[in-house]
Amino acid sequence: MSTLMEGSNALGRRVKAERARRGWSLARFADASGVSRAMISKIERGESNPTAVVLGKLSAALELSMTALLSPADGAAAGRVRRAADTPRWTDPDTGYLRRQISTPGFPVDVTEIVLPAGARVPMPAGSYAFIAQLIWVLDGELTLVDGAAAHRLSSGDTFELGEPQAREFVNDTAEKCRYVVVVTRKATA
Repeated sequence: MSTLMEGSNALGRRVKAERARRGWSLARFADASGVSRAMISKIERGESNPTAVVLGKLSAALELSMTALLSPADGAAAGRVRRAADTPRWTDPDTGYLRRQISTPGFPVDVTEIVLPAGARVPMPAGSYAFIAQLIWVLDGELTLVDGAAAHRLSSGDTFELGEPQAREFVNDTAEKCRYVVVVTRKATA
């Protein structure tokens, strides 16, 4: 089994490279993301593996999808066939939320399988959705998607197209894991 970015060291190098590419100081990046300079520094040094919430804030500030931030910067293609055992994965250290990258680097749409453990809650800031269009497709179990003030209970086979950017929370309040697919594309710019 492969892991996205092969651990916190590679992820830290990617975060640092993206920050440097923009010419941002730690302070500028902290202001843009809402993540402390100390935490960003720990992530960049490979001393801390960010949670999904922190990763969402960092990717939003960089205007990258979480998948793009978790993928190698060189965009090395996996070829047209990728075996399940070679599929990149990342696990949130706090919730056990698992991301499995289905699409390969360079494919025009990000397709990611998520496994949300029983009882897990993953809030995502509005900034995470500012530059992307996203569709959720529940494969197994039930997912409660809190979309601003509205909560939507989604079951196997249901889809939900996310609208305008706002804070959202992905909740599995059942006793069984929930498995869903997230399809992401960049919004067209004018």
